[in-house]
Amino acid sequence: MSSAMAEAIVKSVQTRLQELRYYDGGIDGDAGAKTEDAMTEFKRTHGLTARPYPVISTLHLLFDEDAKPAAAKAPIATQDGSKEPAWMIDVRSRLGLHEVNNYTELSKYLRSDGATLGDPRKLPWCGDLVATAIKLALPDEPLPANPYLARNWLKFGVETKPRVGAVMVFWRGSRSGVSGHVAFYVGEDATTYHILGGNQSNKISITRIAKDRFLGARWPKGDATQTGGVATNAGGAISTNEV
Repeated sequence: MSSAMAEAIVKSVQTRLQELRYYDGGIDGDAGAKTEDAMTEFKRTHGLTARPYPVISTLHLLFDEDAKPAAAKAPIATQDGSKEPAWMIDVRSRLGLHEVNNYTELSKYLRSDGATLGDPRKLPWCGDLVATAIKLALPDEPLPANPYLARNWLKFGVETKPRVGAVMVFWRGSRSGVSGHVAFYVGEDATTYHILGGNQSNKISITRIAKDRFLGARWPKGDATQTGGVATNAGGAISTNEV
């Protein structure tokens, strides 16, 4: 088998493990420790011998439509010992849900707050995800008018500095236009914010967005959660046009 073919196979395995929420690393074709840990957990969940390498029968099960997703993870502690707010925990537990591959499960979640923009395969759903997460965690928190328009989240709650769980709003296309993107802060580096949200590579994921696209950060008025340092960082390329 050529090295290019082997890398392509590893990438497809990483992608599928990510869709099922076992893997949150980069799709890089490197079967390293993070990929091995994800495969081990997948096999353990399905009652198989929990070893990091897959055999043919494991791969058949991995790509079967009845493969079980990973269980929801416990709250993530930030650097100062505080916990992520409830809406972040909820979204993080759904990492990897894809608008096509996991359409039924994703659509059910987006409808679970009693409202939805519509078919995520046809419509931009980043605002729908944020609205669902906030409404389920804080039922009495007022949402902005038309929460499905990303820039409307600049009118949500109160202004805050970027911090774990903050609603982060970015421009898309042009700063003075109407298009945008909205998601939750999980971390940052010198030039990018690391963002947990929907409609990012067509799924719920953590991605990097350039800081010069940032428009504002907001926090629910009805929540006093204190969050601190960086919880999770993202790898991979910088996102330039979230879809």
